Amino acid sequence: MIHNRPAGSRRLARAALALPVAALLLAGCGDPGDLRGSGPTSTAVGPTLLWPEVPPAASPALDYGEADTETVQGVTAPGDDIREVDPVTVFRAEIARHPDLYTDDGASYAETAKRTKECGKKGERGRKCPVLRPYYRDITGDGRDDMVLGVRMPENQLGVRAYTFIGHRLVEVMATTDSTLSVQVADHDVIIRSPSTLAGCEYRTVWSWDRRQKAMLAAKDEILRVGATATPGGPTPTRSPAADSR
Repeated sequence: MIHNRPAGSRRLARAALALPVAALLLAGCGDPGDLRGSGPTSTAVGPTLLWPEVPPAASPALDYGEADTETVQGVTAPGDDIREVDPVTVFRAEIARHPDLYTDDGASYAETAKRTKECGKKGERGRKCPVLRPYYRDITGDGRDDMVLGVRMPENQLGVRAYTFIGHRLVEVMATTDSTLSVQVADHDVIIRSPSTLAGCEYRTVWSWDRRQKAMLAAKDEILRVGATATPGGPTPTRSPAADSR
């Protein structure tokens, strides 16, 4: 920021600089290096409250379940070492907890449930297993590894789950399913990029651990401009995205 001095001081400064500046010009330096103003600064405009007569809501219109967690029944590990947990067993426990999604007539993910029968088998049948290899990172900040699990879902979607031990119980602290461009773990965040129907844009959701809720929350949800509409399995956008809040 440029701080303007009083007018008298500016005149004295110019007089004092006149001789050295002339010498610099004769020596071939065309700019004395003085600070220059960039023009008037626009006046900041604060937010304006619209419809102040409408009373603020006391509760949300819908319960989105953004902080819901689930205990994985019947799955334990010695010393709460999550690397000793079988990922397929963990996902089969989810199938058992949610028959409406996996096993009932007309269930959205019935095909995924059927393919878990191929898990653990060799060759082509084993490759049909929808449970991907897990990644182990400390996403809760307690110094211990947690598990991030991916599951192939119908219509080229990916289920992303996160698990940690809380009070010697294995708890699912994140569960989301979507079409994805990529999934990353950075520090304690799980970052999911998803395609958008908006030309030249994609979605970016950052899931972060919340100590009070003891859950991974979608702490940041953005639309990013990337220059071209990307599709799952397609080329990764090469331009650096500029974020617009959604």
